Amino acid sequence: MINVLIVDDEPLAQEVLETHIARIGELNLVKKCSNALEAKEALEEYSIDLMFLDIQMPQVTGVEFLKSLENPPLVIFTTAYSNYAVEGFELNALDYLLKPISFDRFSKAVEKVKEQISLRKIADVAPEGVDHIYVKSDKKTHKSKIF
Repeated sequence: MINVLIVDDEPLAQEVLETHIARIGELNLVKKCSNALEAKEALEEYSIDLMFLDIQMPQVTGVEFLKSLENPPLVIFTTAYSNYAVEGFELNALDYLLKPISFDRFSKAVEKVKEQISLRKIADVAPEGVDHIYVKSDKKTHKSKIF
């Protein structure tokens, strides 16, 4: 299971995300927060793997909030504004979803999360000194660096 936190000040946006999350069996919605302070408390209280984070929120923006975290979970930004995309990726966000968020686009972003979690699990069990793996795909062998 992937434990999920929604951080968005718009109730309708929270509803859309909650509906999309419910359609994917591996996702477990732990909490919905409407601001950064609530989200900080949730991150301290729960084990969160993935955070859907709005950018435009009162008092503290999603970007400012993410920058303040020492060890953030995986992040997918959710926003109505495309002009923050570059900054979002500079903060290592896995994806950037523009509102209104379609289920198709949402599920593609979640696939990136699943891949990232799988790679982290491989990295956690890799013997010391091993920094890559070989993956067979389309009848070819590809060398892939792990963290």
